[in-house]
Amino acid sequence: MGVRIRQADRGDRDEVVRILDEAFHDDPVSSWVFPDEDHRRAVHGRFLGVFADITLSHGRIDLLEDGTAVALWISVPAGAPQGTDDTPALMRETADPDNERAELVGRLTGALHPHDRAHEYLLMIGVSPQRQGEGLGEALMRGVLERCDREGLPAYLEASSERSRRLYERLGFAFMGKTVELPEGPSMWPMWREPRTD
Repeated sequence: MGVRIRQADRGDRDEVVRILDEAFHDDPVSSWVFPDEDHRRAVHGRFLGVFADITLSHGRIDLLEDGTAVALWISVPAGAPQGTDDTPALMRETADPDNERAELVGRLTGALHPHDRAHEYLLMIGVSPQRQGEGLGEALMRGVLERCDREGLPAYLEASSERSRRLYERLGFAFMGKTVELPEGPSMWPMWREPRTD
């Protein structure tokens, strides 16, 4: 697939958030965090903007040049996570201070995130709804996964739907055996990918 990908910078922040907002509006996890659709429409972009800001500061964002898909990657070193970063609280404070789910989702996923080996973390990947199913997500991930294979580096993510889980399995990710269970909500699947050597 001949897609053109470039690395986003701060000038692309609004476009990145727009793509994520469109892609995740009906996602099971977003629908759980913000069950009222009108309220979700009002605050969802602020919530996702936290992820964009963190990745612009500490990672890389790959953006399809036509503005239809985006992938947020963070390089995670081996060892225990630093206790000074409280991203889940920032997610809630920024988006929806009275909504404990806006913080809880980050705490629950963070509790299962492995830290024993350095890895690339696919924090989020979003494809505009009108372009889903065309292979854009796979195309967008290919460059980082090929680098992981060359450098012998694993990759990690949390799948937020059965559909995305199937895509990631095709790319070599495997379910780690314990789901993130959102109270009275959907499951998320932590997935790990060992580098390919063939």
